[in-house]
Amino acid sequence: MKFTTYLIASFLLLFNSSVYAQNNTTEKMHQVVIQLNTADTAAWSGVIGNVKNLQKVWPGKVEIEVVVHGKALNFLVADKTHLGTELDMLTKKGVVFNACENTMNKYGITKGMLLPSAKSVPSGVAELVLKQEAGWSYLRAGL
Repeated sequence: MKFTTYLIASFLLLFNSSVYAQNNTTEKMHQVVIQLNTADTAAWSGVIGNVKNLQKVWPGKVEIEVVVHGKALNFLVADKTHLGTELDMLTKKGVVFNACENTMNKYGITKGMLLPSAKSVPSGVAELVLKQEAGWSYLRAGL
């Protein structure tokens, strides 16, 4: 009987701790880098949803960078993306969208062809490594 009571009490304590973790409003600042390298536009929309969800769960407590490279580059090309308005809106909320300059060179895309809110980095994969080395949480879109 004591063991059963102990087991139930342990479960309740564990459950309450996990709920508290997501609802704790005094949390530290979170840093999340998201890798996007697929031409799948459903994955592009998924990234937007993930970004909005992170901002909803941690309002004012999350820094987000989306690194775009490979076949996903059109996500940030002004005349190729269907998400320009949403990306501009998220940029105004502090989200950074970085295009890989190696990929841009490969496909003949100039900085002037990107959305005005998009930035660029010399290497998308190197940017992902740097962010992870600096302690950022990593998410990969499109899986």
